[in-house]
Amino acid sequence: MNKIVKRLNKKEAEMLEFKVKENEANRKQSRYRVTEEQWDLVLKLRTKPNKRKFVETQKKFDKDGEIVSSVEKLQSKPIDIPDGFEVIKISTSKTTGQQWVQYAPRKETASEVVESFDFKSVIEKYIKPITQEKVEKHNGSKDFDSLTITDVHIGMDTDVDNNTMYSKEWNKEELLKSADIVIEQTLEEQESSVLYVDELGDLLDGFNAQTTRGGHALPQNMTNEECFDAALEFKLKILYGLVNNYQEIHFNNICNDNHSGAFGYFVNEAFKQIAELQFTNVTVTNHRKFINHYFVNDICFLISHGKDDKSLKFGFKPVLDLKGAEKIDQYCKQNGIYKKADLVIFKKGDSHQALFDMCTSDDFYYYNYPALSPSSNWIKNNFKLGRRGFINESFKGLKNYMKIHFIK
Repeated sequence: MNKIVKRLNKKEAEMLEFKVKENEANRKQSRYRVTEEQWDLVLKLRTKPNKRKFVETQKKFDKDGEIVSSVEKLQSKPIDIPDGFEVIKISTSKTTGQQWVQYAPRKETASEVVESFDFKSVIEKYIKPITQEKVEKHNGSKDFDSLTITDVHIGMDTDVDNNTMYSKEWNKEELLKSADIVIEQTLEEQESSVLYVDELGDLLDGFNAQTTRGGHALPQNMTNEECFDAALEFKLKILYGLVNNYQEIHFNNICNDNHSGAFGYFVNEAFKQIAELQFTNVTVTNHRKFINHYFVNDICFLISHGKDDKSLKFGFKPVLDLKGAEKIDQYCKQNGIYKKADLVIFKKGDSHQALFDMCTSDDFYYYNYPALSPSSNWIKNNFKLGRRGFINESFKGLKNYMKIHFIK
């Protein structure tokens, strides 16, 4: 009978009635010549499940008696997770190998909410009769204005537990006050009858009080539903305040970012359906790629939040570095932008700073736009009190006239 050489521990050797050998140095097993039948028996014993059962160690309940979370001690096999729950943490003992599995009620992701959402009911709730006025075109048919807003972070709690160094509320009331300022200043700076509105991402602070990218816990002062209502009201307020003053308004919304992700798309898609249903002079484009672009005359605008919602390890930095320049350059070449445009402007948010670089690259300008929201508690404690605001620009040919509006 053919035999094979395999390593066995002391108990396995005793079970097969072998004379137990001394283990080799730094090993817990020794070599033995065994038959295939003996080896099959060893393998079965090695994979035989432990008959001990799971021992429940802790359950947490809310005020209505519903399970909030449960921790169970895992001995031998995967635990059966109840319907509607999901594993949120697994801990393993380094000494015994025992595991503890913690599960909690499963929460819908922002993507799942978008897929199942009834946009028709939202349109019926928010749409209102508005008279669209005819606007005469200004002199200079190729002139256009631009309004850029980014990092609104709706739902962000800036004063957690009332212990922030600099108290600045960020709630629905302050949000809508900011919308009024945006409208007032945009009309004051108006130079043409065409307006492009770029919203560069992080419209909302998160979903289920977490970032949609990394699941990082966030201090928030609104529920998902309240965030949605506030965000849509904010965008519609700006639309209604500007629409009868321009012959054309074109909205470009970034929906690939590290805080809002699919939740931001969710709001912007509702906004698109309402805006384009009501007004013939309004277009809304919701961009879901990390970098996107559009042309106005001979100018190409590249727009990105700066960080994506899923896979990018490092985003675009406030100051253009070699990797960022290479990434933008490659995008332009792949899309034939340099051949079509006389001026290329890369616009990003995320950094919460107003920084404008027209020198590092010979091929494009690199613009950082300030956040409309105030600094979070984390930013204030780790860095400094930032300045919030938005930017109006007027383009006459290839010349760009910029006005930065900081809000106290």
